Amino acid sequence: MLVFYRGGWCPFFNMQLKAYQQILPEIQAMGAQLIAISPQKPDHSLSLQEKEGLEFQVLSDPNGLVTAKYNLLFDVPQGVRELMEGIGLDLAEYNNTSKWVLPVPATFMIDESAIIRSAYVNPNFMQRQSPEEILRELKKL
Repeated sequence: MLVFYRGGWCPFFNMQLKAYQQILPEIQAMGAQLIAISPQKPDHSLSLQEKEGLEFQVLSDPNGLVTAKYNLLFDVPQGVRELMEGIGLDLAEYNNTSKWVLPVPATFMIDESAIIRSAYVNPNFMQRQSPEEILRELKKL
């Protein structure tokens, strides 16, 4: 299970990752692994993992190379950039890159042969796949 999220600065995704942590024993009981990836610096990923007590891998993709391979990377629109800067978030600095890029939120179920068996992609960052939906999709594999 591969989850692309915006970063530890986003409260919606922090809630999502905590919810996935709660179902991690069930995910693992099905023989699956959970990996979360964001464009943030590795230090921010490690900090988030420790702060939230996440027992799954939280990886960094600061230049969006992996995210781009999944066709999820987008440039942050100027208006959104101005709003983020207005609350003191310099996304380029947070991600340790010169680019203002984010992933479209997504969850992929990938089998042992590296074939994507299920994909949930939603540009509305406030809507995510629920833990119940995740477990239903994993049971299908």
